[in-house]
Amino acid sequence: MVPVEVLGVRQQQGAGQEIVVLLLDPAAELVVPIIIGPREASAIAMAQAHLTAPRPMTHDLLRDVLEAVHVGLLRVEIVALDDGIFFAEMVLSTGVRVDARASDAIAVAVRTGSPVMCSAEIVALAGVEIVDPEQQREVAEFRDFLEHVSPDDFGSPGRGGESDDP
Repeated sequence: MVPVEVLGVRQQQGAGQEIVVLLLDPAAELVVPIIIGPREASAIAMAQAHLTAPRPMTHDLLRDVLEAVHVGLLRVEIVALDDGIFFAEMVLSTGVRVDARASDAIAVAVRTGSPVMCSAEIVALAGVEIVDPEQQREVAEFRDFLEHVSPDDFGSPGRGGESDDP
């Protein structure tokens, strides 16, 4: 497992207009893009910007339940990639490992300040090099955006069911 930095979320330009969360392996200078749903993207971006919803979102609830029962989230591990779907495990302070969607696990990790780790094999397989000056500029702009984002930059989170996106 290698430590990765959660750069944030962005909408990919192109045919699918997919939303991805970007995980940076600074040692290898590779970014692992993971396609996620809009609700999870909003949850990750809001947590990175230190914004809170008027009522707890699902990831806030999970964080609060862990705190209430005095269990910490030691780390999130991205453990597998199968047919384009990333699998994660949340490693709890009790030693229990909880299977999770990567996007949900990352959203909770950002809320708890827990590290995110990724299998070196997955980084090598799915990682994209940041060698292009344009890509490096985009990463710098992304970090700047996260430092200056405001609640008005996000639409209000919808009510209702959870996303079933992998």
